[in-house]
Amino acid sequence: MTEKIGIIKEKLQAATMEELPVLLMQYEQDDRAGVRVAVERGRRCLAAYEKEKARCETLKKYEREYAAYTHICGIDEVGRGPLAGPVVAGAVILPKNCDILYINDSKKLSEKKREELYNVIMERAVAVGLGYSTPERIDEINILQATYEAMRQAIASLQVTPDILLNDAVTIPEVTVRQVPIIKGDAKSISIGAASIVAKVTRDRLMIQYDEVYPQYGFASNKGYGAQIHIDALKKYGPCPIHRRSFITHFI
Repeated sequence: MTEKIGIIKEKLQAATMEELPVLLMQYEQDDRAGVRVAVERGRRCLAAYEKEKARCETLKKYEREYAAYTHICGIDEVGRGPLAGPVVAGAVILPKNCDILYINDSKKLSEKKREELYNVIMERAVAVGLGYSTPERIDEINILQATYEAMRQAIASLQVTPDILLNDAVTIPEVTVRQVPIIKGDAKSISIGAASIVAKVTRDRLMIQYDEVYPQYGFASNKGYGAQIHIDALKKYGPCPIHRRSFITHFI
């Protein structure tokens, strides 16, 4: 008895990437239009998956280069540019031969994808550390020094001591562990990309909480950056306690 088209579609849609090649071979000779469409969709899905696997392998270049080190830690920060809120640093040690797909510079990912990856990273990482510098601290010592401070906190909070640090562009002062600064590292190293995602999701969640306390500035949507609605509210209401005073002198 011929299998119904709807059943075939459901099988193809529900298949894992490991199961899909077998199913595509099974149904590729079926000449019914509905099946051909479903098979072609499955082929495109499989091709995209293989392309993503290849991309992620290129992201492991530095992890392979420094594979002699047991615990390779990626470091990145989020929030150097906003007018309000903290700068947040993430430190992530991924397992050797990490197979998490879709990791990238957090700015290149949708909010939904970042949230999904955050959960996967937190579940699979060997260790994750976070560091924060408050708006007051940023005003006190400047954003660059505050960023370094947050990065040192993130490293110190790791439950596993890293053997080497892969940093997004910077060399962190007062750190004795070997450091490898990589320009645009969040798009070139899977470890730094993971740190970027963890830091971004953590900071975004904080800004959404701040929005409940200071709703007039639109922090839930602009995350403290200089969106027009934020600037207009700043001029109308003045700064709130989480504004960086050294960043808003042009507006008030």
